[in-house]
Amino acid sequence: MKKGFLYLMSALYMLAGLNHFWHPAMYLSIMPHWLPAHELLVNLSGLAELVLGSLLLLPPTRRMAAMGIITLLVVIFPANIQMVINYYDAHDPHLWIAIVRLPVQIMLIWWAWTYAAHEL
Repeated sequence: MKKGFLYLMSALYMLAGLNHFWHPAMYLSIMPHWLPAHELLVNLSGLAELVLGSLLLLPPTRRMAAMGIITLLVVIFPANIQMVINYYDAHDPHLWIAIVRLPVQIMLIWWAWTYAAHEL
């Protein structure tokens, strides 16, 4: 079962990484204004998700990839906050989804930690 969730996590991060290149406008729209080089950062975060998702599948790099995912989730958290701000300012009816994403990040960190802290 744990291996199945590992494959699921890997696939989700790789798909999310590809999505940065398929739909960059969505990611650009939630970039905090105080960050420079928005396009570069969107591309780098997409590439990081692709690489880290792939490295999860290899036992020798799994722990490092999981720690990289945890780091990435912490680093991109300001974009999730910016999404909440954007939705609030726009009176977007999907504001609740943006708000729910914030604690989901904690669950994603815990999920990655299960592969960083324990061998399969």
